Amino acid sequence: MTITVAIVGRPNVGKSTLFNRLVGKRLALVDDRPGVTRDRREGEARLGHLSFRVIDTAGLEEAKSETLEGRMRGQTEAAIADADVLLFLIDAKAGITPSDRVFADLARRSGKHTILVANKAEARGSEGGTLDSYALGLGEPVELSAEHGDGMADLVRALAVVVPDEEDEEEEDGPGGRRIRVAVLGRPNAGKSTLINALLGEDRLLTGPEAGITRDSIAVDIERHGVALRVFDTAGMRKRARIDDKLEKLSVADGLRAARFAEVVVVLMDATHPFEEQDLRIADLAEREGRAVVLALSKSDLVKDQPGMVSQMRGEADHWLPQLRGAPVVLLSGLTGEGLDRLVRAIQQAHEVWNRRVSTNPLNRWLIETTENHPPPAVSGRRIKLRYITQPKARPPSFVLFCSRADALPESYVRYLVNSLRTSFDLPGVPIRLTLREKDNPYAEKE
Repeated sequence: MTITVAIVGRPNVGKSTLFNRLVGKRLALVDDRPGVTRDRREGEARLGHLSFRVIDTAGLEEAKSETLEGRMRGQTEAAIADADVLLFLIDAKAGITPSDRVFADLARRSGKHTILVANKAEARGSEGGTLDSYALGLGEPVELSAEHGDGMADLVRALAVVVPDEEDEEEEDGPGGRRIRVAVLGRPNAGKSTLINALLGEDRLLTGPEAGITRDSIAVDIERHGVALRVFDTAGMRKRARIDDKLEKLSVADGLRAARFAEVVVVLMDATHPFEEQDLRIADLAEREGRAVVLALSKSDLVKDQPGMVSQMRGEADHWLPQLRGAPVVLLSGLTGEGLDRLVRAIQQAHEVWNRRVSTNPLNRWLIETTENHPPPAVSGRRIKLRYITQPKARPPSFVLFCSRADALPESYVRYLVNSLRTSFDLPGVPIRLTLREKDNPYAEKE
């Protein structure tokens, strides 16, 4: 059965832009002016491994039923009645408005499963609007940019709870539960396809000494020692300046898309030439996308005679990739099969850390101890007060710190807090997002 998803929200929050992205075509007119969409528009959406029917609706407005705006609202209410799932969009840049509160109540009363979406999350200052959206009572918001395509992987995960995967529903769950989505990224000829063939135990993917054999991102399902994985082989990624072939550009774009929809990214490096500039760029890309990272060094059979290789590589990883400090480093060989079990265990552990949540009480005890041991510096003669910290979401672990004069807290002290969070709560190898939020001073003069 096909699930129907309706996109609802007040005017000009980006509903039609999201609709166009979901259906993969510019079916709906998009403009900066509010109220462009009037009628319901339907389309067949494809997002990641999910397929569903999607409805674009007119912006919800409070108006009398006989007016044009009232009739537009009637069309939207009909779409809500017809839908199985609602995507309730807010503008994270503009923040929560009274209309958002009214229509959030309408969505709750409908009884339909509602996913709160904070659109335009790429804009500066959008963090405040996203955090304020918790007050709507619709759960944790999915942050995304419908215009730029950022955050669509998080929307896939939110929809996967209610949208059945019709094509491979039987394959999605393995013996260890829901499959972990893993993307293998690396430079050309690093041994990505050879590694996946070794994990699978058969020559499923084409390999050879020539660089650039793989073009499409190919997904294979693997079960190893009770761990169920869906592994995406990707094209080798060279420096952008060296790519002049259109097909190679498309192949790299397909690989980047696989990384965005993955949960864990395995950055595969050649053990004979590890941590080259392009390797670091790929690892940094995975960190910026918010994925858990495992660093794998292939062709270990060529360097196995070097003593202390693993310890040396771990030190190199922490030196060159401080934003992923503690990321697991695995030496392996696709030809001999060495290190494959260690790689699967590292992927499983990285996925567990990526999903980890820390309770508010331990977090605030940590904050007190940390600031007592190393207080924040005084700026312009005034001490910055760190008041309260909480974790609103995982995948990756994301924290919000309420403080005074958030814009004055030095970047070096923010890094100190992130490193302390990583050490104190055992969060190795995953991106940590720390957002500073300044509490309003009720005694400050209003302009």
